[in-house]
Amino acid sequence: MGKLDGKVALITGGTSGIGFATARLFVAEGAQIYVTGRRKDKVEEAVTKIGKGCIGVQGNVADMADLDRLFNQITKEFGRLDIVFANAGTAEYAPMGQIDGAHFERIFNANVKGLLFSVQKALPLMREGSTVVLTSSVVGSKGFSSNSVYAASKAAIRSFARTWTTDLKDRKIRVNVVSPGSIDTEGFRELVGTSPVGQQRMTNLAKAVPVGRTGHPDEIAKAVLFLASDDSSYITGTEIFVDGGLGQV
Repeated sequence: MGKLDGKVALITGGTSGIGFATARLFVAEGAQIYVTGRRKDKVEEAVTKIGKGCIGVQGNVADMADLDRLFNQITKEFGRLDIVFANAGTAEYAPMGQIDGAHFERIFNANVKGLLFSVQKALPLMREGSTVVLTSSVVGSKGFSSNSVYAASKAAIRSFARTWTTDLKDRKIRVNVVSPGSIDTEGFRELVGTSPVGQQRMTNLAKAVPVGRTGHPDEIAKAVLFLASDDSSYITGTEIFVDGGLGQV
């Protein structure tokens, strides 16, 4: 008996890292899932790895036509959604004084616009008692250098959870946030880089974490499962940090 037996779930950005780990766990817990990603080859790879119970849909969450196509497919195939894990996003470094319009638009289109409309367009498919989980970041609560725009986008996500909890309370839809710390994913390694400077940054980040290491995607996936399942039935509008204590001390 899985914690998500009979549930239909959508995971945006589900082809790698935290999204992929969560997709794999959701299927193991009995859910039928949809995963999205911008690259067709990565979507197909994720579906092959996860196997039965996983349907992949290529698309960009910041593209309204792609979102409409996604939800039209879910409507035709299942007609409902019980869980939305709005996880798709992007990260880039840019110190104050070197931020340009293109950088701002890339971050806010993916992390804020894409997340907002992923959830809003899912609402007609969501039944009473459904759950929404949003991916923010410990960075949204910290003042890390070169993270101005990214941090602001993640702080906006935290604010969404509060207002949407109020907006959706009559439908008994719970909305919560998971905020990872430094998690060892392919995307995180690409962001930090493979240069000596990048590797030193990775070492410094691990040392800054009270538990003494970076996290694993599976550790975030377990928190998302908790928030998506009935285990968290009396929790809504809140933010759970899975950061090894980085943002707490």
